[in-house]
Amino acid sequence: MAEMLRFLTAGESHGPALTAVLEGMVAGVPVSSKLVGAELARRRMGYGRGTRMKIEQDRLEILGGVRHGRTIGSPVAMVIHNSEWPKWQAIMAVEEEDAEVEDPALSRPRPGHADLVGMQKYGFGDARNILERASARETAARVAVGAVCKAFLGSLGVQVLSHVIEVGGVRASDDAALPGPDDLERIDSSELRTLDARAEDEMRRVIEEARRRGDTLGGVFEVISYGLPPGLGSHVHWDRRIDASLAQALMSIHAIKGVEVGPGFEIARTPGSAAHDEISWTPEGGYDRATGRSGGTEGGMTTGGPLRVRAAMKPLSSLARPLHTVDVATKEEAVAITQRSDVCAVPAAGVVGEAVVAFVLAREVLVKFGGDSLVETRRNLRAYLDDVASR
Repeated sequence: MAEMLRFLTAGESHGPALTAVLEGMVAGVPVSSKLVGAELARRRMGYGRGTRMKIEQDRLEILGGVRHGRTIGSPVAMVIHNSEWPKWQAIMAVEEEDAEVEDPALSRPRPGHADLVGMQKYGFGDARNILERASARETAARVAVGAVCKAFLGSLGVQVLSHVIEVGGVRASDDAALPGPDDLERIDSSELRTLDARAEDEMRRVIEEARRRGDTLGGVFEVISYGLPPGLGSHVHWDRRIDASLAQALMSIHAIKGVEVGPGFEIARTPGSAAHDEISWTPEGGYDRATGRSGGTEGGMTTGGPLRVRAAMKPLSSLARPLHTVDVATKEEAVAITQRSDVCAVPAAGVVGEAVVAFVLAREVLVKFGGDSLVETRRNLRAYLDDVASR
């Protein structure tokens, strides 16, 4: 399948900047530094974040692909400057002669992190060469890309949002109504990005307990997309199934260890008679499904209903009270290195989840409807929806 939309990111956690290039975005999409900056600010939110979120300002520059507030069809290039770079210029210097301070190797890899395997794979004795790129700081660049994709989708009537449904074993109520696009402001006003006030208080309590222990907590977030047409993705090949693409995108986020479409794992425990969405039809509304058990996909394609994907995030591996490890230089028992980190980053991970889901959906929209401009894509989408309604 030809990739009509793709992106690359580059940069290290404590390097001068992160960069992102999004290629294949149509012309005419409303994009501004303010719009992308607002998404980056949402990524820094959340109860349980560390001190870096208070220091880092995510100063953004759009270097190409946008003119007078609209994309122009060329690659969108963005850079997110590291406000702490002056402190790290010697440690992260590009040129050997600029490394003016003695920088002892980080030789005690953290259990659960990329440190040890990355050192083995690339032949390093210093974990910094791995952890700088393996850091979740990289997701800031993906959020910037996702902001452009969300603007594109929004121009087509598609809205993407997320909310937290579990932190540290504390779960939001299953009885609450599914959050809609109008609920995003309320979700973001919650420090845990949940609409369940009772659960939020309990989540805050367990995060504070973990902080006192020098521990970390994981959880589960859900990304919901509204306004999608039926038929994005395809049943004909494994790499064109949209649920597979969504799972890959979400699993690419740091610390994500599981993904389900809708209540996927719960459905696995139910009989078929209670696992599927019965179909109805009316002259006014066309085809409909009374339930959302499928999560908005059937046969690797979107159904046209709300698309729901959930991701499980493990507790972060950088601990204030580090676990036991082995010093790769001496092969002796040791305690792992400590790096500045969060107690809980699930609320922020939900924002990253929105970004990667938005990218997959934007790519699938362009595969299905094509176009070099927003006007053309919108026209193709409208013609398709008219055809679907007539069948």
